[in-house]
Amino acid sequence: MSYRFPSHDPEPLYSFTSESLGKPTVSRNGWSVYSSKRPIMTADEIDRATARIGIPMPEMIFGKNYIVVAHESGWSLGFNAVDALDLVVKHGNPEGGLVKVAYSEAWMNDKKKTSDEVHQVVKPFDWTYTTSYQGTPAPSKVTWEPTSQSIPLDKLRRPDPILFFEEVVLFEDELGDNGIAMAEVKVRVMEERLLLLCRLFVRVDDVLFRIRDTRLFIEFEDNTILREYTVKQDSYENVKRKIPHSARDSGLFLRDANWIAEKMPVIQTVTEKSALSSS
Repeated sequence: MSYRFPSHDPEPLYSFTSESLGKPTVSRNGWSVYSSKRPIMTADEIDRATARIGIPMPEMIFGKNYIVVAHESGWSLGFNAVDALDLVVKHGNPEGGLVKVAYSEAWMNDKKKTSDEVHQVVKPFDWTYTTSYQGTPAPSKVTWEPTSQSIPLDKLRRPDPILFFEEVVLFEDELGDNGIAMAEVKVRVMEERLLLLCRLFVRVDDVLFRIRDTRLFIEFEDNTILREYTVKQDSYENVKRKIPHSARDSGLFLRDANWIAEKMPVIQTVTEKSALSSS
């Protein structure tokens, strides 16, 4: 099994094989989960990532953090910060247009001063670090097709013992004191199945909330593999109005991504399935 990222780059910042990944954290029925939780990237690594991707890096980027779900057949899907950030819109208007807030232009100009090369490329970049990242697949081993199947929530609600749980942050940025953008990955493994969630949470104060969730569900017995990608977005005021009137600290709710996710409308949902390679 080989997991390499960025998958499109001939000289990736980090390259992982079965040897470098080491022993899996947990294994069930031919499936394994590998995880790493390390300190933030060094200044040299940040410079390399900035030059490679073409946008300034977030304030905190955990480039050595990852979670990889792999099967002994060679199928694998991994999640890491570098590939996630590479899907941020680097120039022109991102989907929905560039988000504007007070002082954003001055802040972006200051960000661009970190690299002359980036200064030439980013005009402008999506400074909210919104990414449509849905994982990095093993080259030539993973294909997806649309499906009417949905992730079986009834099975996930069962009080099955959790064999393994991990949560890793990929990157975080306070958006120049205008909010927060954070990407993190969580995985829980039960005896018969696993569920992984990769979530991007964006809050631009007084403007909007945005969530992009990628869920990976695997049933070990029959190797069912489902991936669900969900986009949610709403205005800051709409979400704020849903805070209970009895709340003493409204800020607690506005910082709670789980609560906010329940209050926002779904803009898009795409569910796909994959199959193990027979070769």
